Amino acid sequence: MKRTTHATITTVLFDLDGTLVDSMPDLAYCSNQSLSELGRPMLSEERLSTFVGKGLERLIIRFLADDIEATSADPALFQQAKAIFKRHYHASNGDRSVLYPQVREGLDRLKAMGLSLGIVTNKPMEFTIPLVEKKGILPYFDVLVGGDTCEHKKPHPQPLLYAMQQLQSDSHHTVFVGDSLNDSAAAAAAAIPCLMLPYGYNEGQAITPPVHGAVVDDLVAVAQWVERQNALSEAN
Repeated sequence: MKRTTHATITTVLFDLDGTLVDSMPDLAYCSNQSLSELGRPMLSEERLSTFVGKGLERLIIRFLADDIEATSADPALFQQAKAIFKRHYHASNGDRSVLYPQVREGLDRLKAMGLSLGIVTNKPMEFTIPLVEKKGILPYFDVLVGGDTCEHKKPHPQPLLYAMQQLQSDSHHTVFVGDSLNDSAAAAAAAIPCLMLPYGYNEGQAITPPVHGAVVDDLVAVAQWVERQNALSEAN
């Protein structure tokens, strides 16, 4: 879809882990509890952070193999590890996680502009809603899309397209905010610009500027980008 130059932004969609919330401490704790109960060596939080981004099941496959390239595991072992992980995560989801700096300030600024806001994450909804509630940011959002809401996860565009549909928006008036190549690829596939944050989890890789969008420091900078975009739209 061809994008209109300087179209007014009415909708901002966000990734969750590594974008709004530093959830790595909880994810690392539950991963290591799983490894410990399975009699396997624990991994550093830094190492585990490179395994995040493709959803819960891929995280488990990766930490079982201690390999970011792993795509499958022994079925019985995987189911055992998944059950252990989910038991611990249900009990501790959000306990160690924190909002990144400027998240609340940026969300306040965007809501003051009258924008629709949504979360599009690969995290299952059973963990997404409690985490967002626990961190006190649920009231900011008009839609939540989890990794099990649609048939496909990011980097497939379907979750972003679904969120836009729910908010009665389209690719001309939406921007996606994320922290990984997974996010920028999903945005590109959905034909929307992407604002990349430099502090999250990009599977151990450096952030590269998206073709359509920019790298910004934090959520206040996201709000400033939207303000500039909309000022240009009004001037046209």
